[in-house]
Amino acid sequence: TVAYCAIAPEGRTDRHQIWMRPEAVAGLQRLTDAIHSEGALAAAQLGHAGAVANSKSNRLPALGPGRIPAPMGMSFTKKVAREDIPGLVAQFATAARLAVDSGFDGLEIHLGHNYLLSSFLSPMLNRRTDRWGGSLENRARFARQVVTAVREAVGDRVAVTAKLNMADGYRGGLEVEDSLQVARWLEEDGALDAIELTGGSSLANPMYLFKGDAPVKEFRKTLPWYLRGGFALVGKGFLKQYPYEEAYFLPMARRYREALDMPLILLGGISRLDTAERGLAEGFEFVAMGRALLHDPDLVEKFRQGSATRSGCIHCNRCMPTIYTGTRCPLVDPRPGDLPIPRRRDAVPA
Repeated sequence: TVAYCAIAPEGRTDRHQIWMRPEAVAGLQRLTDAIHSEGALAAAQLGHAGAVANSKSNRLPALGPGRIPAPMGMSFTKKVAREDIPGLVAQFATAARLAVDSGFDGLEIHLGHNYLLSSFLSPMLNRRTDRWGGSLENRARFARQVVTAVREAVGDRVAVTAKLNMADGYRGGLEVEDSLQVARWLEEDGALDAIELTGGSSLANPMYLFKGDAPVKEFRKTLPWYLRGGFALVGKGFLKQYPYEEAYFLPMARRYREALDMPLILLGGISRLDTAERGLAEGFEFVAMGRALLHDPDLVEKFRQGSATRSGCIHCNRCMPTIYTGTRCPLVDPRPGDLPIPRRRDAVPA
């Protein structure tokens, strides 16, 4: 899954990010050709970063359901006007068609982490009083329209999934009961092939998604100079510490498996073969892996061959700050300037 493919220039988290437009198709075709040549399928994650966008880098205002902080650009969001929403929905549809033209086999619509569509779902961030805010049905309308528009744009040519927060991870945010209802509506709408279950907020609580060590010092080093001082003061509160355990979202995800008939994708700290097998045995059609594959891209093939049963990832999360310089695992791809990484006692080589 290629993340993150923004549907509009102001929807990027940084101006160097992919923006889905006709000029990007040729390069993306080379990428999907390379993926296909290795026997794999490629999905494009489509989204709009909303308040997570860096307005200073993009040189465009970040967007939100109202005026809310957009910390990466040290600014506030521009409120999405009612008349702007049909245009944003259309941009999602256009991005989906471009992704199909680029050779992608699947599309993942980002409804999580308090990006734009997720911020509309959040009762804390969405204080609107029109048909796009207030009740859960109103707050979910934008996301549902986007999902339907994407399916109508691509038909059955590719798989269409959505990445949905089970919980935002902070008081006043989206909670499981409301998220479950949104998932039921998405299932009833019939536009999705599967839902990938996630959680956390890139605005308020990113470590709720990652668990494990909080790389405060590493993140501070990578931030623009104008953010470093403030991050030194609030970094430990922003990057909270959560103990890591395998499949940490599984207990919450079970509630969705019980409530829904559609395929579900289990995410969250899956780095062992037996964990993946347990997820499949409990009725999840797929499992998603991130950090484990960043540490060892051949891991799934090693699982297949029987030469490994777990990743060597130690959940230090120092891959997180590398998103600004080329995402990598500093444990296996150290570079000048990296801080030393202590070996954890539970680390087992793959």
